[in-house]
Amino acid sequence: MRVEDLYKKNAHSWMVMGRDPDRREEVIDTNQYLIQNNGRGLLLDPGGVENFAVVAAEFSKHFDLANVEAIFASHQDPDVISSLSFWIQANPKLIVYVPKIWVSFISHFGVSAENMRPIPDEGGVITLGGHDLEVIPQHYLHSSGCLSLYDPEAKIFFSGDIGAALLPDDYTDLFVTDFDEHTQYMEYFHRRWMPSNSAKMRWIAEVRKRDVEMLCPQHGAIFKGDDVGRFLSWFENLNVGTGWSEVR
Repeated sequence: MRVEDLYKKNAHSWMVMGRDPDRREEVIDTNQYLIQNNGRGLLLDPGGVENFAVVAAEFSKHFDLANVEAIFASHQDPDVISSLSFWIQANPKLIVYVPKIWVSFISHFGVSAENMRPIPDEGGVITLGGHDLEVIPQHYLHSSGCLSLYDPEAKIFFSGDIGAALLPDDYTDLFVTDFDEHTQYMEYFHRRWMPSNSAKMRWIAEVRKRDVEMLCPQHGAIFKGDDVGRFLSWFENLNVGTGWSEVR
């Protein structure tokens, strides 16, 4: 697993972990993000059962996991959060922020109602160590109950499965280095997994209202600088929900 700082200023930071060379072939690669503020930690989509041990071990080299007070779950998929029960075993007081419609489903991962903090469809705010993070609706992209997270200080936008790419095993970069080349790894995923063009346009409009220097997906590589705008324009012009019939 590679671990890299995305942002660090005073007591506020972002860290990413990804590119696990030891994962089983049939397990999709995932990116895990850790936000720290004033000594408190928030994990974003911490991953599945398969990678709990390595994620916990690697992040613990950089941050005391006893200070991870919460997890943000963008949606209900197992690659996103099937490790939740292990994190709660490590910290029984852990808070798990989840889309409201998935509470009864996420309970099947061994999470009790006492740990969950349902987020309404319209989004809201998560406060971490005195710093506010904005939760933005991302419904039907791809889950029917899905949320993004934006950090106005770091200018980082966590986009869940939006911007994801199915990368070859020899792709080791954490960031997109050639956008035009990178689209070949994104197109099928977005045509097949993203079902709604109208939802896509609403989400793009929300992102463009904000000052975003990095767009961070759960799979694939991170967009930074001008590549954020390039991705939004590419996504805007992509006819999604067509993967079954149009892409081979």
